[in-house]
Amino acid sequence: MRVAALHPWDVTPAEATRIQGEMVQRLDLTPPPGLEVRCVAGADVSFARDEKTVYAAVVAMAYPSLTLCEVRTAAMPATFPYVPGLLVFREGPALVQALAALEVEPDVVMFDGHGIAHPRGLGIAAHLGLLLDKPTIGVAKSVLVGTFTEPAPARGATSLLTHNGVVVGAAVRTRTGVRPVFVSPGHRMDLSTAIRLVLTTCSRYRLPEPVRAAHHLANTARKR
Repeated sequence: MRVAALHPWDVTPAEATRIQGEMVQRLDLTPPPGLEVRCVAGADVSFARDEKTVYAAVVAMAYPSLTLCEVRTAAMPATFPYVPGLLVFREGPALVQALAALEVEPDVVMFDGHGIAHPRGLGIAAHLGLLLDKPTIGVAKSVLVGTFTEPAPARGATSLLTHNGVVVGAAVRTRTGVRPVFVSPGHRMDLSTAIRLVLTTCSRYRLPEPVRAAHHLANTARKR
């Protein structure tokens, strides 16, 4: 899969913040006209703060059957410090390597992390969505920015996540009685489509199957 090199990764935190400020202006929160989803990829990384290697995994699944199509992993040195809000500069190079190795072409990529629900509006799903120029979705297990009301306990219940008066995502109950996940559009994606795709890719677990599989694969690679 093609991944554009829109900026260098070997930068300082100050330079990374400036890059985010420039890139956020390019985001498009509209899905491509006539978007047909036949393949969904999930992407995640595994690392410990004190470790020097980032392990990335990408899992592509057919949609809506969620049968496995392809998996890719990558391991890269962690050259950027652990800075909340700038984790893409630590995780991104390994994810880019794994994504670039994909032979199948996913229609949507889901990331374990945030899209526009981010202090500068450019979480990992939004940032890498610009590099991929593909529809991307952030699916996070906790809130980074914003406030929400607890959604109803039934599967499919949602409530809006707002930050500074702007809707940046939603709390989505993917399993009845289980804590919600936090869904935000990345690039070339709107919130309603993102919620629908997250719910239709969740089966028995809290996380969408492609993301859950990538999470497991990345952790397995790190523990080898």
